[in-house]
Amino acid sequence: MTLATVQLLPWRGRNLAVRRAGAGPSIVLIHGMAGSLTTWDPVFADLARSCDVIAVDLPGHGTSSRLRDYSLGSMAASVRDLLDALEVKTATIVGHSLGGGIAMQFMYQFPDRCERLVLVGSGGLGREVTPMLRALAVPGAGLALAGVARLQHQRQVAAAGRLVRPLAGRFWNDLPYMLRQMATLDDPETRRSFLATIHAVIEVGGQGINAVEKLHLAAGLPTLIVWGEDDRMIPSGHGHVAADLIPGSRFELIPGAGHYPHEDSPDLFASLVASFMATTQPRK
Repeated sequence: MTLATVQLLPWRGRNLAVRRAGAGPSIVLIHGMAGSLTTWDPVFADLARSCDVIAVDLPGHGTSSRLRDYSLGSMAASVRDLLDALEVKTATIVGHSLGGGIAMQFMYQFPDRCERLVLVGSGGLGREVTPMLRALAVPGAGLALAGVARLQHQRQVAAAGRLVRPLAGRFWNDLPYMLRQMATLDDPETRRSFLATIHAVIEVGGQGINAVEKLHLAAGLPTLIVWGEDDRMIPSGHGHVAADLIPGSRFELIPGAGHYPHEDSPDLFASLVASFMATTQPRK
C-alpha cells in the first residue's frame, strides 16, 4: 500500500506536518526526540487497514514549524490543536519515547479527548536514560552535536558510516536509528529545537520528568505498554513499573527489538496495536 502524502496544516500562524489515512477509530502516532512522522512508516499502512491513522511531526521536528516552548504541556496542546484542525473529537494516543511523555501529558490535560493510551519505550517513567542523552544536557553540547551532524554529511564520512552501521548495530541495536536522526540536526534551527526539547525533559543525571506519581489518573483508561526486549535507551523495567501502576493495562515485550520496536518488528507491533484497538472499548 502506498503511504498517504504528508500535508501541512495551518496552525497558530505556522504549520504542522501530518500524514493521515484509513477509516475507523482515530489513532494519533507521536514520534520521539529528533524523530519525525516517518518513524511510523513501517506500521502506518497496516494500522490504516482498520483505523483512521494520523501521524504528526511535532513542532520543531520534521517539516513542522519551529517554536520557542518545547515543554510537554506545549507539545500536548499542539496534539489537541491537531485534533481540532482535523475535526477529530477523541482518539487513541500512541507515543514513542519522548512521544510517550507527551501522550501521558495529553491524557492529563485533555482526558475527555483520550480514548486509549499506547506507550512505546516511553520516556517519563523513571530516572534512567542512556548516557548519550544525558551528555546532550551538558552546556555546550550543541557545538559537539553540530560537528557530528556536519561530519555525517561529508561524502567520505557518510560512505564509511553506511558500511559500519550494520556492524555497529550488532553492538548497539539502536545506533543506526540514532545516527539517522542525528544527521537531520545539521540545520541550526532544527538543532536548536532539538536541544530545547532535550533541556525540557533531560538533565545531566537522567530524565527530569517523572509521570509515575500521576499514573493513577489513567485508571479506567485502556492502556497498552510496548517495549523492546533489548532497549538500551530506556530500560524495559520502566514499562513493567507503569503496567503495575495502571490497573488493567497490558504490557508487551517484543523479543529482539530495541528502542524502536515499531521499526525493528513492524508486523508484530502493528498486530499488537490493532488487536488492542479491536478488543478494548474506549473510555467514555
